[in-house]
Amino acid sequence: TMAVWIQAQQLQGEALRQMQALYGQHFPIEVRHYLSQWIESQAWDSIDLDNPQENVKATQLLEGLIQELQKKADHQVGEDGFLLKIKLGHYATQLQAMLSPQNTYDRCPMELVRCIRHILYHEQRLVREANNSPSPSGSLVDAMSQKHLQINQTFEELRLITQDSENELKKLQQTQEYFIIQYQENMRLQAQFSQLSQLGPQERMSRETTLQQKKASLEAWLHREAQTLQQYRVDLAEKHQKTLQLLRKQQTTILDDELIQWKRRQQLAGNGGAPEGTLDVLQTWCEKLAEIIWQNRQQIRRAEHLCQQLPIPGPVEEMLSELNGTITDIISALVTRYKLGSDGWGGQVGPATFPAPLILLSPSTFIIEKQPPQVLKTQTKFPPPVRLLVGGKLNVHMNPPQVKATIISEQQAKALLKNESTRNESSGEILNNCCVMEYHQATGTLSAHFRNMSLKRIKRSDRRGAESVTEEKFTILFESQFSVGGNELVFQVKTLSLPVVVIVHGSQDNNATATVLWDNGGGEPGRVPFAVPDKVQWPQLCEALNMKFKAEVQSSRGLTKENLVFLAQKLFNSTSSHLEDYSSTTVSWSQFNRENLPGRNYTFWQWFDGVMEVLKKHLKPHWNDGAILGFVNKQQAHDLLINKPDGTFLLRFSDSEIGGITIAWKFDSSERMFWNLMPFTTRDFSIRSLADRLGDLSYLIYVFPDRPKDEVFSKYYTPVLCESTPAKAVDGYVKPQIKQVVPEFVNASGDSAPGGATYMDQAPSPAVCSQPHYNMYTQNPDPVLDPEGDFDLEDTMDVARHVEELLRRPVDSQWIPHAQS
Repeated sequence: TMAVWIQAQQLQGEALRQMQALYGQHFPIEVRHYLSQWIESQAWDSIDLDNPQENVKATQLLEGLIQELQKKADHQVGEDGFLLKIKLGHYATQLQAMLSPQNTYDRCPMELVRCIRHILYHEQRLVREANNSPSPSGSLVDAMSQKHLQINQTFEELRLITQDSENELKKLQQTQEYFIIQYQENMRLQAQFSQLSQLGPQERMSRETTLQQKKASLEAWLHREAQTLQQYRVDLAEKHQKTLQLLRKQQTTILDDELIQWKRRQQLAGNGGAPEGTLDVLQTWCEKLAEIIWQNRQQIRRAEHLCQQLPIPGPVEEMLSELNGTITDIISALVTRYKLGSDGWGGQVGPATFPAPLILLSPSTFIIEKQPPQVLKTQTKFPPPVRLLVGGKLNVHMNPPQVKATIISEQQAKALLKNESTRNESSGEILNNCCVMEYHQATGTLSAHFRNMSLKRIKRSDRRGAESVTEEKFTILFESQFSVGGNELVFQVKTLSLPVVVIVHGSQDNNATATVLWDNGGGEPGRVPFAVPDKVQWPQLCEALNMKFKAEVQSSRGLTKENLVFLAQKLFNSTSSHLEDYSSTTVSWSQFNRENLPGRNYTFWQWFDGVMEVLKKHLKPHWNDGAILGFVNKQQAHDLLINKPDGTFLLRFSDSEIGGITIAWKFDSSERMFWNLMPFTTRDFSIRSLADRLGDLSYLIYVFPDRPKDEVFSKYYTPVLCESTPAKAVDGYVKPQIKQVVPEFVNASGDSAPGGATYMDQAPSPAVCSQPHYNMYTQNPDPVLDPEGDFDLEDTMDVARHVEELLRRPVDSQWIPHAQS
């Protein structure tokens, strides 16, 4: 892009006047002109002006500027260059003085960086406005959004206003102190008057006239000065009103826009979305807010003290009382995002008398940095860190607060946010649920890390209708109390985690994940816990499924348009092959994971989750290679293969078997043209991999559409020993080999199978099956008893329901059985 300075020189009229006004003795326009390229190529925005340790970087930039300036001065020659040489040399000397050890104001380099940033920001704004360009340009703003620039600019404005108020407050204090001295002088003259009666008549008259003149003159001055003082007070109060208005606006932008967006990203990350990003930028903003709010609060209190010291009748006392209430509201909102009358995450504030605690439930700068697992298994550790974004600036760490974690039900969370009493109510027992917040000097963060927290037991509520245990939502409530400013303000803060579904057995995981996926996708910020729509638009669900699919399978190859059409056909029992036909269709929760698919004994989600499970555990490289077509039904597979040469095959996900994948291939024989192998599952791939199974079947030649099989799969084959060098017996045992065969195909196609081979049903062998079959139980000595040996009816019922579901699974007779020899 064209250099900003070149464009700035083309500004005209008011824009040009504004640009020129940016420069002066603090930073001469000549320096900007002659070093424009160098100035625009420096990373001024990389310096945190509120961090004193960054002074070193600022000093390096200042030294670089001086060097460039001196170099430019030295290159000036001839008559025309003489004056410029002196001028640039003079500026270099002035800047060098900032680095002098005698300079008591050691933040000079930082102030210069602040000044240059301010100038460049406004130059860019003026150039942009002149070009009617909606988006910023130039190297300085490439890394920052316009919104972030605006936030930083507002902070600069707030800093300058607060500094201005500080100067006015000092002026008011000095004026008042002088007024009090003069008032005391007037009182002394009054005392002298009362002593005149002790003097002789002649002397008394002479002194009385002089004293009266002095007193009249002084009282007239006092009257005028009292009005001036009152005006100063009103002006300062009005300035504070404007500051607080801007502060409130800035705080709303940061807490209600940026922080809410971060929390939404955190929620979507639970569905496999992009990571929510660091909290560091938000913490910097919140700390700046805290600092400016606190400075203004102290100024308002000092102004109140001055008024109490010298009461003058007028509107100021009422103005200051109002300001004090406003600034307390603002600081309360910073810690707790309290919003009067908000219908979602609202809270009630107590009377503005302190140190009575403010019980505010709406989370803002009290943040769960990393959410607990949303499918939470009992007896499993989960360490969620909690951070207070303003803990460093408000010196909360001087007396570190304790954070307590409790698990509560959806109903208890609703009651909590309505400010109904839920004292000591919980829905379970969490071990190691208390933690003291620690201050980390290096990062300036105040956080609590629950390193050994685990859920010991859960207390479920009575379920309604068809709701299962995996649809019941809980949340972890984190609460703490701390004081600010030497117990001036005491805050009680609470924040809720994203909803969690509690399971007692791994077999419940897939249904619990469905509840979480639906909640994260449909749960809007500010909702009543944990309300979600009963129906969502199909395109919205597609987005959530694709996000989850890529995250679970850990693949950049997501669901294609054709894959989504297949899923829509499966879910809606439809034949339409156009994605657009489903754009306005809605999906209910019942369709998604409560009602079974037509003719099946599993739900849409259970089938989809099975696909992700088998891909994740065994088939990820093949999916990434594009070797698995996957989302096609049996008829579509035959249509795709009909014009292909014999031996062409494709891999598709089974319709009848959860987590099953089958091979469909073309081989024209007297018996049939299309062959479909009984689906393989996780259990089968734990015995022999897909690549090896395909390698065993020599009559599978081309991967659809026309890729040679060995070209696609040979790199995944397990190396085998040559027949000429058979494996030697170990301890008297000879080593067997497993090989995939399809007897029915061999007989139909006329190929002969290896002589004397015996076929066995492909059941998992405990000796070789390294991973449990999908949806099979892991070893558990007695799932009916909890670790302490207590009988748990709830857990037993969960297990019983699952066994019943397994027993209802259908047996599909349409497949060609496969065996291993």
